[in-house]
Amino acid sequence: MKYDNPIILSDYSDPDVIRVGDDFFMVASSFNHVPGVPVLHSKNLVEWELINYVLPELPFSKFDEVQHGHGAWAPSLRYHGGKFYCLIPFPDEGIFVAETADPYGKWSCLRPLLSGAGYEDPCPIWADGKCYVVFAFVKSRIGFNSRLAVFETDEELKEVKGDYKIIYDGRDLAPKIEGPKFYRRGKYFYILAPAGSVKSGWQVALRSENIYGPYETKIVLIQGDSPVNGPHQGALIDLDDNGEDWAFMHFQDMGAYGRVVHLQPAEWVDDWVILGKHDGDGLAGTPVLSGDCSAGIVTGARINPCDEFDGDKLSLIWQTPANRKEEWYSFRHGLRLNCCRYEKPALSDLPQLFMQKIIYKNFDINCKCRLNLVNDGDEVGFTVFGKSYAYVCVVRRDGQNFLEIREGKIGGEEDETLAKSQPYDEASVNFKVTAKFEHPDRLVYKFSFGGSAFTHKFYAERGVWTGAKLGIFARGAAGGKGYGTFKHFRVRELHP
Repeated sequence: MKYDNPIILSDYSDPDVIRVGDDFFMVASSFNHVPGVPVLHSKNLVEWELINYVLPELPFSKFDEVQHGHGAWAPSLRYHGGKFYCLIPFPDEGIFVAETADPYGKWSCLRPLLSGAGYEDPCPIWADGKCYVVFAFVKSRIGFNSRLAVFETDEELKEVKGDYKIIYDGRDLAPKIEGPKFYRRGKYFYILAPAGSVKSGWQVALRSENIYGPYETKIVLIQGDSPVNGPHQGALIDLDDNGEDWAFMHFQDMGAYGRVVHLQPAEWVDDWVILGKHDGDGLAGTPVLSGDCSAGIVTGARINPCDEFDGDKLSLIWQTPANRKEEWYSFRHGLRLNCCRYEKPALSDLPQLFMQKIIYKNFDINCKCRLNLVNDGDEVGFTVFGKSYAYVCVVRRDGQNFLEIREGKIGGEEDETLAKSQPYDEASVNFKVTAKFEHPDRLVYKFSFGGSAFTHKFYAERGVWTGAKLGIFARGAAGGKGYGTFKHFRVRELHP
């Protein structure tokens, strides 16, 4: 199947991918967003569908409030003994495990495996009747990085056996090494990991006949003359049972678009895997912009950002920046967002933001909301959210509804009102947005709403470890009976 990179132009950071029979499954980082750790499925590594989440909520009370950049980092996914195991690091709490026999169904509650701050990117491997986990370190939490460590655990990942052991120091050959993934082929254990940095790093492979090393080092993928910076953290995937046909998926940091996912060919040369386009001389490859993948069948699967709100539960595309509460929303002739009381003035602190990822380079959005604002301070709106953000809203003040445009930033004390309108007397409002790609850090949005009376141009910005997001919300100063009923959220790809 022919494809163009990125295969997923959307923020699925730190992807890990496995094959189980004829199916491919992916997990990715979700940080403080709920539900957490998305699960995606594909039949061919090119067409992906969002099917589930591992975590219905984040299991620590602090995530009842917004915690930008914290939460579930860089999970790994493996299949062993009829079960899927997902290892999830929380940088302040430790490494945790969830499991299931059905990735479409319910995952087990998280159980702790290695407690403590500063551990990230765990990945298990089963070998010779034992199970081992490799992981990296978070400098901001533990004081150092550029090293990898391994510990032994039981086969069901319930108990650590002994202390972990540093098995690789990358400060000379692979500085800032992180995101390790364990593999075994022939007589060697392999660890694939990114080094350098997210924006300008490279991929290295380590190999050893012993799980604890010593490990040889080889650079296997660099940016070269391609426009694909990084290329960063990802997964090596076997495409069949004979162990000869492989592929590699990784992310590229595209600024406001987030960490988008690429697919690279992988070839074994002298017991080293070389990724991307190469000359067969054993030197590092460079990312391909298009390719032909032999895996699976064409299905037409895709991630659909549109929502007609015609069911009785939220689509999987929606996440909130904190654990959800039942009183925030319900389904009555659409998605009803209640104007729950929230007194902090900045939208960046609002837990009941319902947000989704950007999925197209150029697009427009039409979002209709029926208004039922009751108390002064009741408000519904639409936002383009990142470290800085803008939003358009209808707010009730002095017994009347008004249209407004505001901007703010994460960490700011109060959002700035850029424009106020005359009273708005319509029963519904259509929030409209047009987005145009200029370059990864210059995604231009143009808001319009309330007919054509209000327009505003805004440059989207990445979030904390994420791309920009698109969101809808309701909030109130007093809390009461006010609400907005969202009728549809329609996203249309534009081709310049």
